[in-house]
Amino acid sequence: MRFNETEKKINSIIAAYNKLVGNIESEALNSEERAYGGIIRAGKGKLVESIGKALLEIAAEELNINQHLRFVNKTIKIPLKHDYINRIKNPEVKDYISKNLDKIFYRIKPDIQVYLDDEFKISIECKAYTEIAMLKRILVDCTLIKQIFPNVSFVLLQLESQLGGDYSQYTLGKFGSHPTHTLFSYFDVDLTIITLLKGERKVDQPIHKPKYFKPLERQSLIEAINCFKNLLLCQISNLNS
Repeated sequence: MRFNETEKKINSIIAAYNKLVGNIESEALNSEERAYGGIIRAGKGKLVESIGKALLEIAAEELNINQHLRFVNKTIKIPLKHDYINRIKNPEVKDYISKNLDKIFYRIKPDIQVYLDDEFKISIECKAYTEIAMLKRILVDCTLIKQIFPNVSFVLLQLESQLGGDYSQYTLGKFGSHPTHTLFSYFDVDLTIITLLKGERKVDQPIHKPKYFKPLERQSLIEAINCFKNLLLCQISNLNS
């Protein structure tokens, strides 16, 4: 992709962010159909997902592999582990589980499922912000997905960070935080965390309020694009090996 085309797309992302975050509050206050908080959460959530897809498309175009990239929106079914049946002490329950194995599974649907050709390669969770309890849930989901797709790369894309440490200072973090490293030590998951807005999230300073608005900086988007390019290159390499 030519430099000017990339710049145009980046400008479009920033413009969409400015328009949506700047207008969310007025839309929420004027809506009679949905609760104020619901509109705020849905608006930010969909925004991050849209930004994520746009950044991936830019990365794929710059690598000239956009013809291989596609997004899939489907539920992943995690089956029951068979050795669990041996641990069930109640014989009636054990018999019931054994007879219904084909119906027993856990559903997971990542926000963005990135496929290269016909293979699931990158799983992305999109958040307006993430705090430690949410990260724990994300790591559990990643661990379950990895049982079915062991070579998938995992990404957390967030507008703001509430994870502590330096995630709110750098787009890709540098040293992370003590609680995140503690959680990572218990999960065999390589999770890339991308934070788009600078400054730790503060509950009493929501960015949809004009006085607390945070700009989406071009440099953060460029760093995110480069991160996605590296992940795509790694997965393309795996496809060709």
